[in-house]
Amino acid sequence: MFDFYNLAEFSRNNCLGICAFLIPANLLTTLLTIILAVVGRPNFQIRQAASFASIFALLMVLHVYSWFIIGVVMPPTYILLGLAITCLLANVAAIILPKRHLQASTISQNV
Repeated sequence: MFDFYNLAEFSRNNCLGICAFLIPANLLTTLLTIILAVVGRPNFQIRQAASFASIFALLMVLHVYSWFIIGVVMPPTYILLGLAITCLLANVAAIILPKRHLQASTISQNV
């Protein structure tokens, strides 16, 4: 059986190492997703990069929630949560917006 208590305890005990990995990983993978979307790469590559980047953002959210569970409410927890949510929104936007842009350009060409 999966024990969430031990996993949350591990997350809190190794916070420095986890944050030292997840913060740059979130920023770099989200930046890669944005670059792929701006350059106009195929949608499957953008979706792949966004999915990979979203994993890191979701791990950051779970890490922050492990601190919220024990009642640690400090500015760094909100900053990290804001970073993770911003990365998630950027990844979702990179997937959704090219489709809308493509639809708008085909409609304007048909008129």
